[in-house]
Amino acid sequence: MASQVGPHEATLRAFGLRDEDLRAWRGSGLPDSAFDAWLTDRVARRPRGTRAVEVYGADDIHDFARRAILDALRLGAGDRLLEIGCGGGLLLRDAAASGADVTGLDHSEDMVQLARTRAPGATVVLGSADALPFPDGTFSAVAMSVVFFFLDDPVGVLRGCRRVLVPAGRVAIFTTAPELRGTPAAPEPIASQGHFYPDRELVELARSAGLGEIEVRNEAGGQLLTGRA
Repeated sequence: MASQVGPHEATLRAFGLRDEDLRAWRGSGLPDSAFDAWLTDRVARRPRGTRAVEVYGADDIHDFARRAILDALRLGAGDRLLEIGCGGGLLLRDAAASGADVTGLDHSEDMVQLARTRAPGATVVLGSADALPFPDGTFSAVAMSVVFFFLDDPVGVLRGCRRVLVPAGRVAIFTTAPELRGTPAAPEPIASQGHFYPDRELVELARSAGLGEIEVRNEAGGQLLTGRA
């Protein structure tokens, strides 16, 4: 008789996770009530494990967001880019090809190591979006790709971005609009662990952080927030 698959195991399989990830959950010692948060970290917020490295190292991961950000920033030689939540480092790699000096920050050790491999010319550091370990005025541009959704203090993080930017430095952030909640772009239970903002609210968050020249473009639920320090 086949063994019964528990509800958490079924959810893990639905997200393409494997025995390695199931063992990690079982070994976490966390109560069932913490499963959704644990899964969100494992898959998206703080990716870990073999499957995460494969997903975030793939050339097509979040390519739509990457293209939108790079088109908005128009980086070139002399630019100094910080990407917050750099994941596998593909945006850093493409930005470096423009001649920019690139730095990535992520709070996943697995992603830091992957980004260093995929973007060998980048500086990649382990750190948190809400405590940027850089002096004032270090960068001419800041990017976030499918990260803003997970921030608990978005205004605080945006203020940190403004602090590390030179005057008139650019910000480009790609995030997910409320209309995509529950779709493959923002499935449950991950959707319930994040934060969705209508376009107007995104503008107000950026304004509260002191950014200027703010614009939000929404294409089929993909939001691109741009502004200047």
